[in-house]
Amino acid sequence: MPRKAQIESVAAADSAPGGAAAVDRALSLLAAFRTGDVSLGLAELAARTRLYKSTVLRLLASLEHARLLQRLENGTYGLGSEVARLSTLYAASFSLDRVVLPVLRELVEKTGESAAYHVRQGQARLCLYRVDSPHPIRDHIKAGDLLPLDRGTGGRVLSAFDPAGGKSGSAAGRKLLAGIRERGFYAATGDRLAEVAGISAPVWHADGTLAAAVTLTMPSHRYHERHVKPVLEAARRLSGQV
Repeated sequence: MPRKAQIESVAAADSAPGGAAAVDRALSLLAAFRTGDVSLGLAELAARTRLYKSTVLRLLASLEHARLLQRLENGTYGLGSEVARLSTLYAASFSLDRVVLPVLRELVEKTGESAAYHVRQGQARLCLYRVDSPHPIRDHIKAGDLLPLDRGTGGRVLSAFDPAGGKSGSAAGRKLLAGIRERGFYAATGDRLAEVAGISAPVWHADGTLAAAVTLTMPSHRYHERHVKPVLEAARRLSGQV
């Protein structure tokens, strides 16, 4: 009988619903590579994926055959030429709006409020994408608008999670940004405009750097804490894809 793993593997802990377990395990080997890794040995691959070394070796044979990984002269494994080919194809076909807009539309559908995607632009923030609430009473920001960085939940989040965030300004301002980093989001009413509430969360690039802020806005009388969860879910879905 096969041995039962004492610790759940990374692939088993985050398996694709209705997917193939072997594919999940193989992909977890590719996902084991992190920024700065040139190559990884068998022991490190097994440790990062929480798979048995014997299982890792079988999966490596398939990944080598597909040129997704390559075995180097020193016995370690690096990414293969097929990864570079796929990366080139992806870069050529990538369209940010095809990634961001469906997530914003789903956020609006779940909450009934307006959703936006803000990026930092110098000492301001740019509303890069916006999907309006179906309600006639809403704020009227549109894609392309420049907004302040020091007011509004989107600006606060971009400031808080910026590498230099919280290192300047008043003591009260630094405390506010520190609290946002601790909670992982910011919700407020009247921070930019009276009677307008917002909820924002950070979106991350695959390398862990800050990409943007997802923001949900609504009249203050329609604000509800239940909207925090879908905003966080939207930010998680976009992170690593932008």
